[in-house]
Amino acid sequence: MIASFINFLEYEKRASQHTVLAYKKDLEQFEEFCTQSFETDDISFVGHAELRAWIVDLVEQDLNPSSVNRKIATLRSFYKFLLRSGEISKDPTYKLRALKTPKRLPEFVQEESIEKIMDQDIYSPDFDGQRDRMVMEFLYLTGVRLSELLSLRWKDINLHEDYVKVLGKRKKERIIPITNGLKKNLISYKKVFEETFHFLDESDYFIVTNTKEPAYPMKIYRIVRHYLDLFAQTSKRSPHLLRHTFATHLLNKGADLNAVKDLLGHANLAATQVYTHNSMEKLKAVFDQAHPKA
Repeated sequence: MIASFINFLEYEKRASQHTVLAYKKDLEQFEEFCTQSFETDDISFVGHAELRAWIVDLVEQDLNPSSVNRKIATLRSFYKFLLRSGEISKDPTYKLRALKTPKRLPEFVQEESIEKIMDQDIYSPDFDGQRDRMVMEFLYLTGVRLSELLSLRWKDINLHEDYVKVLGKRKKERIIPITNGLKKNLISYKKVFEETFHFLDESDYFIVTNTKEPAYPMKIYRIVRHYLDLFAQTSKRSPHLLRHTFATHLLNKGADLNAVKDLLGHANLAATQVYTHNSMEKLKAVFDQAHPKA
């Protein structure tokens, strides 16, 4: 039934490839646990006791609460699927409770560090250097997700009307405006792309390797980590950090929360509001420094 559930996620729910792989891995881990602990390799008909035993085992392995909660979410989705399919008559996850997790503010890169990262002089003039520069600029100036950047093609970028069309989660399309600075650098990158590969088709992927193969997640991670290591004083070094930075900097400059929500492609405002905490911390600091009675 795991295979049927994965097909459901991929073709009916249209979940991202990252989500599909994560759910598949979680269920295979649970299946292995049940085989070793309860001598059953069919997780379709296990009960609450087996589920709880796995959760306890994960906690005892010191897996962080967020990761455990994600696995609980996987189990809930899987057994709801079985329930709707008529495979089971009772949902064994109904008593499962998520673990408490400490609230953490999204980390972001300070503006002075971003300015250094955006400096064109640190990037080589060849294709690799200009591609790397575009990766860093595009992630920061549009706030797109890693998966969205990887799936982007040249036809999605409209340099005449200054916008990029992004296909987000659940295949939901959104439009993100292109700044004048980014437009200028997009034109430069396009020229280098054409010179390197002697031809540019609108269906070509926007970010590619130096052999014109579509870029892959680890490639982008390596690029981002390299340039963040040079200037950013943050514990995290990921493409998503630049998305956090995009949202935080916009809100720090007074951007409307609903507008930022739409730019990020969030389904609801609650997901965007987490960034207001960083803005509030900055506001408090200004207040404490400036107010005579602070």
